[in-house]
Formats: sequence, structure tokens, C-alpha cells
Amino acid sequence: MLIDNHHRSISYLRLSVTDRCNLRCSYCMPATIRFRNRKELLSDEEIIRLAAVLAPEGINKVRITGGEPFSRRGLPLLLERLLKIKGIETLSLTSNGILALPYLETLAGLGIRDINLSMDTLQKKRFREITGSDTFHLVWKAFEKCLHLKMRLRINTVVMAGINTDELRDFALLTALYPVDVRLIEEMPFNGKSDPGRHSSWDHRRILAELSSCAELEERPRLPGATATNYKVKGHVGSIGIIPAYSRTFCGTCNRLRITSTGAIKTCLYGDDVLNVRDLMRSGASDSALLERINAALGNRHLNGWEAAGNRQNALLENMSAIGG
Repeated sequence: MLIDNHHRSISYLRLSVTDRCNLRCSYCMPATIRFRNRKELLSDEEIIRLAAVLAPEGINKVRITGGEPFSRRGLPLLLERLLKIKGIETLSLTSNGILALPYLETLAGLGIRDINLSMDTLQKKRFREITGSDTFHLVWKAFEKCLHLKMRLRINTVVMAGINTDELRDFALLTALYPVDVRLIEEMPFNGKSDPGRHSSWDHRRILAELSSCAELEERPRLPGATATNYKVKGHVGSIGIIPAYSRTFCGTCNRLRITSTGAIKTCLYGDDVLNVRDLMRSGASDSALLERINAALGNRHLNGWEAAGNRQNALLENMSAIGG
């Protein structure tokens, strides 16, 4: 088993497959960015090797992220290969839905049932302002298609002060109409330029207060390793989750390991890269040597996101598309 120096078992791998995206959300990607070329990214064979090394050590859940994962050519074939690795029980994706739309039936056919759909507004004009793209109708088509295919659909909404906070009630209403889990996420300073000390006034407490003013919320039991506090509104078919992504109140039960599209390992989202497994594999490291180095990195893990941020060498944080959502 993969266990860190704070006795937390690591069972969840968040694996980025690309830093590219078809949208330009301001909180995720700076206006000017140098995308990595294909050779700098983990190859399909390297990704399969990593998953095959980690699965016997307790990694049973893998989430594919980006960038936009479907910006990577040949992604469905890679997903099919990952599903064949013994020990991986759940394979899921986070996507904005636009490039994923033609592949949703393929995903369902493979048995991929868990999709996180990024949707920061329910308004077409505002969507264009946030993303730089007039494609909200395609995101909504992906939303409807996921429901038609009976996928377990989560809506990821980054709560941005002065931008979409007036829509929190609308997102809550979405759970009355559809069997979806709306997850309202504190904004994080991962846009390649913000100081990590910057914090939005809309933290998880204020989000909860706003929702509580319009609906009677019942808190649901929290699953081990969960980042969200989940709530149900009586009579609603869906649920609402609030993720204190900046406040970092869930670090004590963190079961995650992050690997970026270029092979950098992050034992904490807010910390520096601690190891590059791409470089290790390309230098000829054996599977046992690879696992030994990963275990060593986990053996020196920060207690929480605050400690990780305080020990960073670089005061500025990377953009989220480079890290993997």
C-alpha cells in the first residue's frame, strides 16, 4: 500500500494527460501560455506503465484530467487500455464537455460512468466572457447526453466573486430538476500569475450561507477522502457539494496523488513538484526503482496545503491547466 508519513493511505490518482484546452478560463489559464509539445508529455505507454505499477499498491481510482483531456489525440483508446489494468476499479474524467461530446457513447460503452463537467455559469453571454468561447450550447448538449446515458454527473462550478455568485441559487435549482451533484468550489489562485496569499471573499462559509438563505439544506454523511461537504434539499433529485479548495479544511483525509501531463508528481496541489516520473522512466528506471522513488516522495509529504504552500520555492503558483484540475 502507498502510505504517506502522516499515515494516510493513497488510493486515488489524478492523472493529467494534456495541458491544452479549447477554452481560456481566466482562473485556470493565463492569456499567454506556452503549451508543451507532444514529446514533453507522458506517452500512452508511460501512462499505462505508471498505472500498472501503482494499481497493485492500492491505487484503485483514477481520474483523467487536463487541460481538456479530449485535446489529446487517441484518448478513448488510452482509456480502454487503462480499464484493463487489474486493480483499477473506477476510471473517471473531468471535461468541459465540448470535445468530449462525440465520444460520450463510446465512454459509456467502455463502462466509464463518472463524469465531472466544468460549468461555471448557466448563462450563454457570461460563458463567453469567462471562457472566451461562444459554445455554451455544446456544454449543455454534453450535459443532456450524460444524463441520457445515465452517467453519474457532477457539475464543477468555480465560485468567482463578482462574476457568477449571483447564480448560486440557479445552480441549487439545477438539483431540483436533474439528478446531478453540483459542486461549488472555492476559487484557487492557480492561473499562473496570482499570489498564493490571495483569497476570494466567497469562501465555503459564505457559499453555504447564501444557499441556506434560499433552501433548507440537510448535510449528508462524508465519505473517506472526500473534498466536498454534501447537502441535500428536500424534494430535490440531485445534491449540492461545497469544496473548500482554498480553505483546505479536508487535507487531513487526503488520499490523492497527482501526476501532471509532463510526469511531475505533486503530493499536494499547493506544493512544488517533488519528482518527475517521466524523466525516471526515460532514464531507464525499473518498475521497482520507480515505486521506491514515489514511496520516498510520499514519505516526505506535507501535513496540509498550508504547510505545502509555505514551503514552496516559487511564490507564484502554476496555472491549473498545467497542473491538472
